[in-house]
Amino acid sequence: MKPQVKGIQEYRQCAGLFRLGRDVEAALNMVDLFDEAQRLFAQAPQDVQQAWALMLRQMLACQECQDWLGLADFMEYELIELLENMPA
Repeated sequence: MKPQVKGIQEYRQCAGLFRLGRDVEAALNMVDLFDEAQRLFAQAPQDVQQAWALMLRQMLACQECQDWLGLADFMEYELIELLENMPA
């Protein structure tokens, strides 16, 4: 198992909290998850780093607009896919 895949369940749980309307709790978890993701993507190839930067901007835009379902979708599908497909 790739090291970055270990925390995938935490991303799904955080997305679930957003879907349940528990946005404050989810946002606190999200900060820790995004810090860890940033560390992982900092070591990734340039194209993966660019994909992460774009996705992060989109997720933060969802948060700013309080689009919790959109943010949950990005976390649960797009971000997890990017993490799972990141070169070792």
